[in-house]
Amino acid sequence: MIRRTRKIRKMRGSRTVGGGCSKKRRGAGHRGGRGNAGLHKSKWTWTVKYDPEHFGKYGFKRPQRSILKFNHVNIDYLDEKSEDLVKQGLAQKKDNAIEIDVTDLGYNKVLGKGRVNRPLIIKSPKFSSSAVWKIEEAGGEVIII
Repeated sequence: MIRRTRKIRKMRGSRTVGGGCSKKRRGAGHRGGRGNAGLHKSKWTWTVKYDPEHFGKYGFKRPQRSILKFNHVNIDYLDEKSEDLVKQGLAQKKDNAIEIDVTDLGYNKVLGKGRVNRPLIIKSPKFSSSAVWKIEEAGGEVIII
C-alpha cells in the first residue's frame, strides 16, 4: 500500500508508536548496543557485508631488521671537523690530504651539503653523487668500502 505521508506522522500521540508492548523498544539493548559496540557479536553480518577492513590483519609490513637504515653525514661537517678528528686519532694525514673512514665515526653514507675547502680522502659504503663531485673538485678522493 502506498502512503502519501509517513507512517510515523499517523502514529504520533500513541503511546508506543507502533512498537507493540512498551517494554519492547526501550533502550540501546534493543539495537544491540550503542554505535559500533558488538561488531564481533551481534552485528557481525553487518560488519562482514559493509565493513570488511574493520577487523583482522591487513597488508604486509617488512621486518625492520631487513631494512637497511642510513646514518648519514654531510661533507661540510667532515671538512670542518677534520683537524679535530686527526687530533682524536679517528683520521690520518697522508701527504697534504686527510683520510677519514666514516664507519669509524658511526656513519654509512656521505651526503653533499656544504663546501669542501681541503683535499679529503673519504672511505664510506655509500656516497651521493653531489658529494663525490665536490670531494673530487677539491682535490680529494672517494673510496667505496
